[in-house]
Amino acid sequence: MKNILVADIMTRESITIDPDTNLLECAKKMVRKRVGSLPIVDKKKLVGFISQQDILWALIKKTKNDLSTIKAVDISPKKIATIKPSFTIKQAIEKMKKLKFEKLPVIHNKEFVGVITIKDILSFHPEVYPELDELAQIREETKKLKRIKKARSRNFTEEGICEECGNQDILFRVNGMLICESCKNAIQ
Repeated sequence: MKNILVADIMTRESITIDPDTNLLECAKKMVRKRVGSLPIVDKKKLVGFISQQDILWALIKKTKNDLSTIKAVDISPKKIATIKPSFTIKQAIEKMKKLKFEKLPVIHNKEFVGVITIKDILSFHPEVYPELDELAQIREETKKLKRIKKARSRNFTEEGICEECGNQDILFRVNGMLICESCKNAIQ
């Protein structure tokens, strides 16, 4: 991982927009291309970066204006975090963690050349984040607990030993106990 550079795994054919693209067109493009943000590029120069949150902000703050009249570059943050293609993946991860970003535009000789995302890094080197394995285990345990809770709420379970008489049979949950059909009928 020390020798792998941003240039090696970045997305080079990034979906971009022009500075005068309106927010409605930006939103449509994000939906069509299934992306959460778009670099704003003018003659190979990165002039902005717009995200879904920026569009939502404009929708709420500038309700009097129609989205088709607001240009993307007008609401784009003025200061944009970028990275060079010569940086290592480790440096990119550190920068993303520090800034709490999931993607960074890649700039070379003042020109936009692509984007590096957490998804790019993970698809190339999934063991970069050992926490992801832990997160997957937590999700799996949560699913198991839900299945167990669902099974406990059913009226019957699989075959087992009756808690009332000790016989092996198909069990039913009655008053929090697992009992066979004959004990269930005796209670009722």
